[in-house]
Formats: sequence, structure tokens, C-alpha cells
Amino acid sequence: MEISPHAIVSPDAEIGKDIKIGPFSVIEPDVKIGDGTIIGTNVLIASGSRIGNDCRLFHGAAVGAIPQDLKFHGEYTTAEIGDRTTLRECCTVNRGTEESGKTQVGSDCLLMAYVHIAHDCVIGNNVILANSVNLAGHITIDDYAIIGGLVPIHQFVRIGKHVMIGGGYRTHKDVPPYVLAAGEPMKFNGLNSVGLRRRGFSKEIRTRIKSVYKTLYREKTSFRDALEELNYKDETAPEIIEIYDFFTSDSKRGII
Repeated sequence: MEISPHAIVSPDAEIGKDIKIGPFSVIEPDVKIGDGTIIGTNVLIASGSRIGNDCRLFHGAAVGAIPQDLKFHGEYTTAEIGDRTTLRECCTVNRGTEESGKTQVGSDCLLMAYVHIAHDCVIGNNVILANSVNLAGHITIDDYAIIGGLVPIHQFVRIGKHVMIGGGYRTHKDVPPYVLAAGEPMKFNGLNSVGLRRRGFSKEIRTRIKSVYKTLYREKTSFRDALEELNYKDETAPEIIEIYDFFTSDSKRGII
């Protein structure tokens, strides 16, 4: 364990093995940090934070600060980060509110500099958020999504698996799985074919997903009519079921 003499570490924090904590970082009480995690300089790990194994937190990151939300009244909540996740310079991850009790970031994620994750967000595994992505509260981002730099995301938005969102575009509605999204206002820009190919999706399933979206986004056809036409009753491919579930589940913001 390597803890700088200039760091402030509460005796009530639970610190794992092989930890490194840099100068002027502050670890408050009621914090748990897993084995092998490296914490840089001037990092704040506030009460209620749960950090996994082998994470890296760079200069100026702050985890577990109270929500920027007027409905928060001091209730006990947490901010939880999985294993092998990296927070680059000046990232902020706030605690949850009483509505869900926690904010979650999964494992193997990369949060680049100045990313902000607000209260009650749920971020899956292997997610990449580029520089200055800003998440409002209650946002869900599923596994393997990639969000380009400078993207603001409206509260309650859902972003599906393997999505790619172009840099700088305001995301105000839900983005369904496996797609490219860009434009102002944001719209469907086709399949994330390169990402799916890199992650081992077969040509057959990529073609099937593309066909489904061609039907769903056909001009002058509502999503409801398109879903009925696709007839998912006999569908077995998990990727197609994922799309169907996304379009038929509750959406507070609507779908792009």
C-alpha cells in the first residue's frame, strides 16, 4: 500500500490491498475501495462511495458528492463503481437520491476528462464516455455504448447496448440498441456496423438487425404498426428480442 503522507484517509474507510493514493487526495468515512486501485492527486472519494478492484482515478476526480438535486434531503445513498473502470481528470460521479438509492457505473468503463454523471444514473459495463459528456439524473446507458465528446444527455433518457452517439449532439430522447445516432435534432443514422463487427456479431445477425430497423424507421409507419408487422412471437435471436423489448418498454422521453 502506497499512501502519500499528504493524503487524508479516514480510519473508517475500508481500503483494499495494493492501493496507491496520491498527494492531497481525501478519502472520507464510509468508503470502500477494492484491491489494486490507483488514486491520483487531489481526488475526492466522499462518504457513500464504493470503488471496485483495479480502478484508476486521475487528478481532480470526485466520487460520491451529494446530488445536485433539490429533492435530495440528506438521505443515505451511494455512488458505486465496478472493477477496472477508469475516471480521467476532473470526472464527477454524484450519489443517488431516495428514488433509487444509488448511482452506478459498471466494470471496464472509460470516463474521459470532465465527464459528469448525475444522481440515480445506471451505466453498464464496457461503456466509453468521451471528454465532457454530461449526464443529467436518472439516465440508463447499457453495455458497450460509446458516447462522443461534449454530448449532453437529458434526464430519464435510455441508451441501448452497442450504441454509438456522435460527438456534440444533444441527446433528448431514448436511443435504441445497436444504432448510430447523430444530428440536431438527434435521429437514427443507421446501424453501428463497425462496432458490431469488432465485437464479433456475425454477418447474419447484423443483416437481421439492419432489416428490423429498416422496417421500424420506414417513412410514414408508426413504431406500433412496424412492431406488429415484424411479428416477434416466434423470434429467438436475443439481439432482436432486445430491440423489441426496448421499443415496447416504458419510455419517459420517447425514442429518436
